[in-house]
Amino acid sequence: MSSDNTSGPAIELLEAVRRGLAATELPLALPGADDARRDIRNALAQLEDYILPRYRSLDAPLLAVVGGSTGAGKSTLVNGLVGHAVTRAGAIRPTTRQPILLHHPADGRWFEDQRVLPSLSRIRGTLNPAPLPASQAGPTPDAATVSSLVLLADTAVPQGIALLDAPDVDSISADNRKLAGQLLAAADLWVFVTTANRYADAVPWRLLLDAASRDIMVAVVLDRVPAAAEAEVSADLQSMLSREGLGGARLFVVPEAELDGMGMLPAAAVEPLRRWLQEIAADAAGRAGIARRTLNGTVKALADRVEAAAQAAEDQEHAADVLAGDARDAYRDAAAKVLEATRDGALLRGEVLARWQDFVGTGEFFRAMEQNIGRFRDRAAAFFRGEPAPAVRVETAIETGLQAVIIDEAANAGDDADGRWRSDPAGRQLLGSDDLSGTSDGFAEMAAAEIRAWQGSLMELIRTEGQGKRTQARWLSFGINGLGAALMIVVFSMTAGLTGLEVGVAGGTAIAGQRLLEAVFGEDAVRRLAKTAREDLHARCQVLLRDEQQRFLDRLDLSGGIDPAVLAGQAAALRRLAASA
Repeated sequence: MSSDNTSGPAIELLEAVRRGLAATELPLALPGADDARRDIRNALAQLEDYILPRYRSLDAPLLAVVGGSTGAGKSTLVNGLVGHAVTRAGAIRPTTRQPILLHHPADGRWFEDQRVLPSLSRIRGTLNPAPLPASQAGPTPDAATVSSLVLLADTAVPQGIALLDAPDVDSISADNRKLAGQLLAAADLWVFVTTANRYADAVPWRLLLDAASRDIMVAVVLDRVPAAAEAEVSADLQSMLSREGLGGARLFVVPEAELDGMGMLPAAAVEPLRRWLQEIAADAAGRAGIARRTLNGTVKALADRVEAAAQAAEDQEHAADVLAGDARDAYRDAAAKVLEATRDGALLRGEVLARWQDFVGTGEFFRAMEQNIGRFRDRAAAFFRGEPAPAVRVETAIETGLQAVIIDEAANAGDDADGRWRSDPAGRQLLGSDDLSGTSDGFAEMAAAEIRAWQGSLMELIRTEGQGKRTQARWLSFGINGLGAALMIVVFSMTAGLTGLEVGVAGGTAIAGQRLLEAVFGEDAVRRLAKTAREDLHARCQVLLRDEQQRFLDRLDLSGGIDPAVLAGQAAALRRLAASA
């Protein structure tokens, strides 16, 4: 197989897929998220180890990975294929702790660099000039070198194909199992070794089914088969392969036989498999067909994985939206309750009411207002000029009361949002041991500062409204603080709809402030001032509560991930690529 102009766009697509998968973040603890993360890691590894290297080097020799169950005789089989001991075989498990890649000397350049299996470092091995028993052949690696690949050049390996002796797929070592899966995923074809009494084991069959999904060429070696059971066992295994979509797999039977003094099988036992591999190596067009078939099948399987990653990312976004909605709903409800508390007269009770009544006086204030607005203005003006402190006390009482309402509703919202998140596994994971119920540190001070800022803006409204020549003398005579206190009282007695000013729970107390303002600015201006002040207060409360909810939303930042629609588009492009070959 030779490179052609079509490999360029294919590689560009595959590189984009690699970037997309690498950018896929699945931080939320959703059902299936662990499996999705593992599948993404496996897809990335296969891109690096096999798909991209094969597209970049379509002329490279085939890589035949020899894998199978513990004790199936893989290393002994490989030794038999080359005619002398090159890999370690023995009773101690795991035997194959380090993968050994056997290749013809002329093919060395294809494997010495990091073209294939780039995550494994290379160790150049040498063949012993004198034969060694299989138990002494090959390197004896320690655990620290399990991530390396031993390269052995041997003229007994036909040019055009390389053999890779992999660890056991069901090894007691988790690292070995992981490495075996990685090597099998990088294969152009599999030589899968099992035994007469273990061919139905679950672990090997999971891998064989994966091979079927990738349409990879598989040779199944049934090892150590007693002569009396050969026909029965072979027929049963062939039937199982057919049922699972692997009817095209070649089946080789290695009869039970004694090993010689060097631990070698009789040459005749492995001759059919050796001849089959030699025929593949000698047929350039056939090798190209095998590589193309495996590559296309692997790309098709990759498309399924990318599509699954897109769905997982979409599920994450949906779950994040639900959690964000829970937090926003809690604080939106809090903002609505604060707004309601500022317009239903509730704030005109207690300390605020007492300070306002101190400010406007007793029954004489109302009788003066009813008898003659001019006389009321004169009396109020003298009162404001002589004793400004009561107005300030009204402001302070309003600040304290309003602050208490805001803090209480913000704390309720924090409790609600924290509770909703803890009832959801994803939210529980995001919170961890942190308690976000109640309010954040410093919230009370921020609320007080915002209320004072609102009161300041309200005073500025009055000052601006009173700039006209006809009203300036009036508002100056009443005092800015007095008018401001009156406007706050009016704001807290307004009903929803802003169609008029009504008396709240404080009865005539609220209407006194209204009449005072109307005497200075006129009825329309009072309505406009109250509406503006209320909207300003509502906006400030919303900002305060949005800032509070942000401590929840900050934990939901998925902005670093990739758009699931991009992944879905890449999956479709991969299917077109696989179908075009």
